Amino acid sequence: MSSLAIITARGGSKRIPRKNIRPFCGKPIICYSIEAALSSGIFTEVMVSTDDTEIAQIATDAGASVPFLRSAAAANDYASTDDVIREVLEAYQAIGKTFDTFCCIYPTAPFVTAAKLKTAVEMLQNAESVMPVVPFSYPVQRGLRLDSQGHIGYKWPEYAAARSQDLEKIYHDCGQFYACRTEAFFREGTTDTPNMVPLILPEMEVQDIDTLEDWAIAEVKYQKMTEKEH
Repeated sequence: MSSLAIITARGGSKRIPRKNIRPFCGKPIICYSIEAALSSGIFTEVMVSTDDTEIAQIATDAGASVPFLRSAAAANDYASTDDVIREVLEAYQAIGKTFDTFCCIYPTAPFVTAAKLKTAVEMLQNAESVMPVVPFSYPVQRGLRLDSQGHIGYKWPEYAAARSQDLEKIYHDCGQFYACRTEAFFREGTTDTPNMVPLILPEMEVQDIDTLEDWAIAEVKYQKMTEKEH
């Protein structure tokens, strides 16, 4: 099956300026996503969707294609990842290119590897979409909340005395990439299809990067991951 890698990298970033090309362990962070996609050998094309010419130049220097710049509508603060994917796939369709499957990879996902991408695309043989997930490190059923008076208490008091090992394991999106069949995406309008399956990852290979503190933690985790691989 033909497959497209879509790396989404708009220029604007409020919390960490120029986040998508900020140096991470020695090179622009977007390069990790590009290199993982290229080295996997499973994609017909590896492209970057961006509205930023500097990002476009770094992307092409790293081996990705930037066949067109992202529209303003798909680059504003309210555009969703699904909006970006739809624009990319429709732009390719307009020039006669279609793909059976795609992987949408975030540009700030240094923990993405060629092996993970290959596994996800292979899983599409028996699923419509794949989402990398990680278990919550603490049982969400025993979460606490603040009331209107500023007092703290259990959100679900019925689980207050429950043992952690007796509670259902709950997962959350790793925020790294999504793999999906193109037909299913257009049918549902999203990668969150009814027949979606998880790719479960270890916590040491997952890190949200929204602050400079997150960035520092991610670099430590990445170094640990690469030490383990070698």
